[in-house]
Amino acid sequence: MTMLRLFPLLALLLMTLPVHARDPHSYANLDQVRVSHLNLDLLVDFEREQLRGFADLTLDWRQPDARTLVLDSRELSIGQIWVTGSDGPWRAAQWALGESDPLFGQALTIELPGQPKRIRIEYHTAPTASGLQWLAPELTASGRHPFLFSQSQAIHARSWIPIQDAPAVRFTYDAQIRTPAGVLARMSAANDPRDAADGRYRFSMTQPIPSYLLAIAVGELEFRSLGARSGIYAEPALIEAAAHEFADTEQMIEVSESLYGPYRWGRYDLLVLPASFPFGGMENPRLTFLTPTVIAGDRSLVALIAHELAHSWSGNLVTNVDWNHFWLNEGFTSYVENRIVEALYGKRRADMERVLSQRSLHQELAELPPVDQHLVIDLHGRDPDDGMSAVAYDKGHWLLHTLEQRFGRELFDPFLRNWFDRGAFASVDTDDFVRFLRAELMDPHPGRFSAEELNAWLYQPGVPAHAIATRSEAFEAVDAQRDHWLAGTLAVDGIEVADWSTQEWLRFLDGLPDDLDGAQLEQLDERFKLTGTGNSEVAFLWYIKAIRAGHAPIRPRLNEFLVAIGRRKFVLPLYQELAKRGEPELEFARSVYAQARPGYHPITRASVDPVLQR
Repeated sequence: MTMLRLFPLLALLLMTLPVHARDPHSYANLDQVRVSHLNLDLLVDFEREQLRGFADLTLDWRQPDARTLVLDSRELSIGQIWVTGSDGPWRAAQWALGESDPLFGQALTIELPGQPKRIRIEYHTAPTASGLQWLAPELTASGRHPFLFSQSQAIHARSWIPIQDAPAVRFTYDAQIRTPAGVLARMSAANDPRDAADGRYRFSMTQPIPSYLLAIAVGELEFRSLGARSGIYAEPALIEAAAHEFADTEQMIEVSESLYGPYRWGRYDLLVLPASFPFGGMENPRLTFLTPTVIAGDRSLVALIAHELAHSWSGNLVTNVDWNHFWLNEGFTSYVENRIVEALYGKRRADMERVLSQRSLHQELAELPPVDQHLVIDLHGRDPDDGMSAVAYDKGHWLLHTLEQRFGRELFDPFLRNWFDRGAFASVDTDDFVRFLRAELMDPHPGRFSAEELNAWLYQPGVPAHAIATRSEAFEAVDAQRDHWLAGTLAVDGIEVADWSTQEWLRFLDGLPDDLDGAQLEQLDERFKLTGTGNSEVAFLWYIKAIRAGHAPIRPRLNEFLVAIGRRKFVLPLYQELAKRGEPELEFARSVYAQARPGYHPITRASVDPVLQR
C-alpha cells in the first residue's frame, strides 16, 4: 500500500482510538463522561492568596446509564454545586469529597439527575495550592505589585480548578478574571496585547486542550512585539533585555511551519516570569511561560524557546494519553527543537546540543533504577513528576534521531509531519505510535529498523547498543585544550575561549575532574570570572564542580545564586551536592535554604525539603 493511500486509514485510526477508561493519576470516570468545555469566573485575591468564584463544566456523556461525575481536586474548598439542563433553571446537586491523598488530592463525586449538559461548582483555592505561586511585591523585580502564576503540569491543575485532570480529556475554555487595577492578567488562551491593566479580563481558548495546559499569570507586565503573531510579556525591568534575547521567535515559527506544517494556535507569545518559576519553560498554548535564567545576553540559550515552540506540534497538538507515555510529548519535542536550532543556527550548534543531550542522558541513567530507564514507564501509584527525567527527553530524542538516520530525512520528515497532522488535537499512547511507525516506515521499508530494535528503546533500560553517538568537532577542540591544561602542557592563559559559545563552556566544565585542587580552581576562576557569571547554565555547572572539589570561596556567590532563582533544574542538584558532603556543607545548605525557601515555588520546595530533611 502506498503512503498516500494509507493516510485516510490512519486518520480514521487516530480518530477512533480506544477510550482510555482510567488514568493512573486521576479519579475521573473518563469512560462515563468527559468535560468538553470549561467556563471560569474567578476573582484574584492577593490578600488572602486565593482564587475565588465558579467553574462551569459542559459535559459529554459517554454511557447512557451514567449518573455520576467524578472530578479531581486538591485542597479546594467547595461551596455549592449546581446543575442545569440545556435551558432550565439551576438546581442544587448532591456531592461529596473523598479521602485526601497527599499526592492525588481528593475525588469530587457529584450525583446527578439524568445527564445534564452543565454543572456549576462554586469554590476557592487554598494559599498552599501546589499549582499556584503567590509572590509578595518585594519578591518581584520592581517591588511595586504582587505576582501570581500557575504551573499545572503534571497534576497540579486540580489544585486551582475542579476538573478531570487527565491528559486524555481535551476541552475548550472561556474565562472571566477580576484582579486589582494595575496588574495585567494573561492566560493560555487568546490574549490581546492592547488590554489595559484595568482589573477585568476575558479569555477564550477555542482549540481543545488538556488540563495541564491551563495557565494564568497576573502581575506588573509590559508587552513588546516580536513579529506579526508573536510578542513577549515581562516585568518592566526585564522587558527590553527579554525582547532582545528572543528576537528570533517569529523566524522560529516560520522554520517550524516549513518542517512540520502550519502553526494552529493563532498567536505565539512568551511571558517571562519571576525567577522563582520552577522550570525553564512551560509550553502553555499561545503563551509560553519562561524563566528569566535563559536571558544570557547573547541568545545562546534560546534553544529553550525552540523547545517550547516545538510543543505547539508535539505535546499540545498530539498529547500523551497519560503520564506513562510522557516521552511522546518530550522526546518528540526535543527532536523537533534540535531541528529548529539546526535550521536557524547551523549544524555545528545542533550537533553540540545533541552531544550535551546524550551526555546528560548517560549521567542520569547512572542514577536511575533500570525500571525507570524505559521510555514507556510505569508510574502507577507514583508522582508523575518522577517521569520527568532525561529518559523522556533525551532518550526519546535519540530514538527519533536514530529513525531519521535509518530512513533518511526524505522519508522521516514527511512521517513526522503526518504524525502531527493525523493526530492533531488527540491524545495518544505508545502503541498508537508503534502502529503508525510500522505502517508508515517499517513495513514499506523492511530491513532498515527492526521490531527488536524498537522494543529495546521502548521497554529496555539504558541506551541500545546500536545507537550512534553524535560527534562534534567543536567539542573535540574544547576537549583538547582542557586535556592539555590538565596535563600541564598548556597554561591557563593559553586556553583560547574568545569565540566559545555557552555550549562549549558547558563541555569544558563538564569534562573537568571532580578532584581538582584549589589552586586549579582559582586559576580558572581568576582567568574566566566563573564565580558570579551571569550565564545561569555556566554558573550552575561551575558551582557543581566547585562543591565537589570542596572549594569554599564560591559560597557567597553560590548563596546569592540559590536565593535569586528557583529553577528546580539548578537549585535541586546544588542542594543535593551540598547535602552529600555532610557538615559543614549541609549546615551551609540549610542556612541558604532558610533564606531562599519563602521565594521558591511549592513544586521546588517539595523537591528540596526531603533533601535537607525539613
